Amino acid sequence: MEIITIPCLEDNFAYLLICPNTQQAAVVDPSETAPVQKAIEKHGVELTTILNTHHHWDHVGGNKELKAKYPELIIYGHESDRGRIPEQTVFLKSGDEVCFGEQTGTFLHNPGHTSGAITFVFGKTAFTGDTLFAAGCGRLFEGTPEQMHDSLNIQIGGLPDDTELYFGHEYTVANLRFALSVETGNTEINKKLAAVTTLRSSGKFSTPTTLAEERRTNPFMRCSSAEICATVTSREPGHNLSEKEVFRTLRELKNNF
Repeated sequence: MEIITIPCLEDNFAYLLICPNTQQAAVVDPSETAPVQKAIEKHGVELTTILNTHHHWDHVGGNKELKAKYPELIIYGHESDRGRIPEQTVFLKSGDEVCFGEQTGTFLHNPGHTSGAITFVFGKTAFTGDTLFAAGCGRLFEGTPEQMHDSLNIQIGGLPDDTELYFGHEYTVANLRFALSVETGNTEINKKLAAVTTLRSSGKFSTPTTLAEERRTNPFMRCSSAEICATVTSREPGHNLSEKEVFRTLRELKNNF
């Protein structure tokens, strides 16, 4: 499967997924139509499918126009997003598969950012939307810290370490700066921040990351780190330091970073 990263809006990513045998394609989170259409035409593929990770407008904004242009489009989203994802045709529930061309994948239900947030998984490639970013996670609009902790650390965290994670926004530099503020002694964060800063200065994107990288650099997947726990205790004396409570505190700190 070929993956084309499509920058949209100010800092969003959509992704064009191409089945090499059929030249049929799916697009993940088309926030707007024009850049997606440009990529479809450039690569000469047939768009058959939209994969929406959640209902927020900056991930579904292109659905209606694309559906009007390609009336047979299949549009996947979680069953709980019925009525919230424009033109949705498939309402995913536990155990369902996701298909386009000759590609077959699965999904993970990741409540936290929204109640219907999902990650699409094709082999060792995953599209995490606004659940997991490089070195960060999405804000909690509809879920709890406990849900988001489990979505990152148990569900996405249950994938193989070499899984490539394609995320929804170019927030990586800011996320790494926050990560460094709560775990100053983590040399892996410093290394990644230097590498990503160079990458961005040359006009390249920081997506994808890997699960192995996130285990080393993402504070929301490092809630048992001694240094992070010390940081949390310095902000909240008497903190019980359970992983889920550390996660809660980190998310509050990030909200105000």
